[in-house]
Amino acid sequence: MTRLGYQIPNFSYPDTAPDQLFPTITAQAVEAEESGFDTVLVMDHFYQLPMLGEPDEPMIECYTLLAALAQHTSRVRLSALVTGNTYRNPTLLAKIVTALDLVSAGRAQLGIGAGWFELEHDCLGYEFGTFTDRFEKLEEALQIILPMLRGERPSLAGKWYQVSDAANSPAPLGRIPVMIGGGGERKTLRMVAQYADESNLICGVDEIGRKLDALAQHCERLGRDRSEIVVTLQTSACVAPTHEQAQQEFDAYVARNPRAEARRGGAIIGSPEEVAQRYSALLATGIDGVTVNAPANGHLPGRVDLLGRTLAPLINR
Repeated sequence: MTRLGYQIPNFSYPDTAPDQLFPTITAQAVEAEESGFDTVLVMDHFYQLPMLGEPDEPMIECYTLLAALAQHTSRVRLSALVTGNTYRNPTLLAKIVTALDLVSAGRAQLGIGAGWFELEHDCLGYEFGTFTDRFEKLEEALQIILPMLRGERPSLAGKWYQVSDAANSPAPLGRIPVMIGGGGERKTLRMVAQYADESNLICGVDEIGRKLDALAQHCERLGRDRSEIVVTLQTSACVAPTHEQAQQEFDAYVARNPRAEARRGGAIIGSPEEVAQRYSALLATGIDGVTVNAPANGHLPGRVDLLGRTLAPLINR
């Protein structure tokens, strides 16, 4: 399960020719594995998100990319952070995640969420619907996908999906962990308690305690042992050997991508000592781990390695 995950959220790297794009991504995954990250994750989007860049910036389909990264790594789990349920039929998603598990020798993880990026849906022809629609679809999808991943043959005559005796052969090599992303206290965390092995929270530090309490309450009501669920927090970092270098690298990122200015306040920027101190404080809030992205400088050789070697001792102590 994910306790220290490295997420790759962007593929817009300066001075990188198209034929060097995948090698640059692969280098990050390899550095993550070698430096102590337990999971490598990529976004399941087709357009870049507004807080990271322009919609038409490079975005690689996540499961194709994860399957390719499986051939260059050997230990890290591989996951979307998180799969947009609205983009694929649940039975297809079950088959895709199973295929990832097979080609990675049992390292697939299913990260899933309801979907939220309306522009992407509208432009590419995916039905967006209402907030309620998307969460109803997610719950029905989980009732199909999870049995298929567990060797069962589910049937469902739902409001959104209808399947009959849905087979999944070959089966995954082992039990595929399920992560549900988001921090909604009424719907999302209830589904975490009911269906998931992991929760990836997206929230402010001051909200963590309330989210953990909400999850615990859902677990108690459903008869679930809260300690069975690993809770991580989504974070963003920019680490370099010195604070000045880290600040320069983040400033350069914002200069070539003005939309990223909005991320400055939430990013953890600094030397290894400064970054470790900030993450130690986050872990003291009661979460079990973190997922970290480094859009400002993750593409620079050695930076993911430095990030992993800074954070792994905090998680594993």
